[in-house]
Amino acid sequence: MKIREIEPGDDRIIAEIIRINLKAYKLDVPGTAYYDKNLDNLSEYYLSKPGKRTYLIATDDDGNVIGGVGLAEADLFENCAELQKLYLTDAAKGSGLGYRLIEAIEEKAREFGYERIYLETHTVLAPAVHIYEKTGYGQIEKPEGIIHSAMNRFYIKDL
Repeated sequence: MKIREIEPGDDRIIAEIIRINLKAYKLDVPGTAYYDKNLDNLSEYYLSKPGKRTYLIATDDDGNVIGGVGLAEADLFENCAELQKLYLTDAAKGSGLGYRLIEAIEEKAREFGYERIYLETHTVLAPAVHIYEKTGYGQIEKPEGIIHSAMNRFYIKDL
């Protein structure tokens, strides 16, 4: 497996991976990433602010996109980024790739000068909740001004 920065050619497949996952958990509803206006053009969004945002793509040994994770500035807290859109193909789940992507995105956050990472998820995404808690994210109350109104679990981690 390889982890690299997103390229425009990745947009269609990573959007499909995200939508398949959300639909599988019945989260293909307004108020989730399923309806993000940038979902079909993630490379444009994440590459538009170097040093503030990034999206990392995971590929298998044949170069096929099998997952990804994003990082963008979060105005909810001081010196804080938001971990965004961590999704994997079904074939990649259970391989430890989610942990590798979190480690890689946390390293990017440190490089960018962020001191904390915030994230939001949903209770039905039990595998995601498990991985976030296992990697040191602590649950917090719902912050004011969140975008994804359908999410019901909120976490933060000091870097």
